[in-house]
Amino acid sequence: MNTARLLVHYPAVPPGFSYGRGIGIAFLDTGIFLHRDFIFPDNRILMFKDFIEHKSSPYDDNGHGTHICGIACGNGSASKGRYAGIAPKSHLIVGKVLDKKGNGSIENVAEGISWILKNARRYNIRILNISIGAQDGVQKAQSLELIHSVETAWDFGLVVVVAAGNNGPKPMSVTAPGISPKVITVGASDDDELIDNSHGQHYSHYSGRGPLSSTIIKPDLVAPGSNILSCCHKKSYGQYSYTSRSGTSMATPMVSGAAALLLGMYPKLTNTQVKYRLQHTCTNLGFPPNRQGYGQLDIARLLYG
Repeated sequence: MNTARLLVHYPAVPPGFSYGRGIGIAFLDTGIFLHRDFIFPDNRILMFKDFIEHKSSPYDDNGHGTHICGIACGNGSASKGRYAGIAPKSHLIVGKVLDKKGNGSIENVAEGISWILKNARRYNIRILNISIGAQDGVQKAQSLELIHSVETAWDFGLVVVVAAGNNGPKPMSVTAPGISPKVITVGASDDDELIDNSHGQHYSHYSGRGPLSSTIIKPDLVAPGSNILSCCHKKSYGQYSYTSRSGTSMATPMVSGAAALLLGMYPKLTNTQVKYRLQHTCTNLGFPPNRQGYGQLDIARLLYG
């Protein structure tokens, strides 16, 4: 995270900066582990709901969700700040919609979104992070249902940030719900790096590419996604630890965290205004629009440009 923060121009912030304090970010993923970076000195996990096993206490039997939450919201407490996330004082609202293998149903995601909307006012949920996407072979009707659910959240007023998927580099390889023209779709800016997947295979150039059509470019922007260090879902030798993961899943919460910083400074911004500012303050990496969208996330320009 330390290197990633430098790449997205994380600013030297003035005294009194809110770091996203009070902004609720909702996550639909594999759950969340009670890592020190979320619960010390204050427990910032405001709400947890398990749509898989229906357990009442927060847990993560896969690790993906904990890693995502750490990128957006971890405060680096267990690493003396080295692996802090983007918005380390924001609040977390977590729905577990994926099982221990990272699998889930469109119905669970839709149910999770409905739950988030019902609680949005109570917990000041301004942002919805979805670092998951429809797998190959999902029927068109199911993809449309997923897109409809995220667009319902967008129309409600949430800043919906979703992953472009890891099916690149072919054109039109962005996965649902990232193909929705409304939501903010995030690709990985550094997918030319060689990385390992969960099966031990080496691959690169994985970030989903657009366009959606001749007039709609996707992704909207990119952020670092390869070999990102963030919170681990279990302790190592009794100590809170960190682990490295890669994918557009990791790039997505960087943008969610940046949105929380922005809303912490300007709470009256609408989701459309947030999307516009994210797009138009990017750093142009010189890649084609179907790979980078408007460019790479630039937090300094987003907040102060």
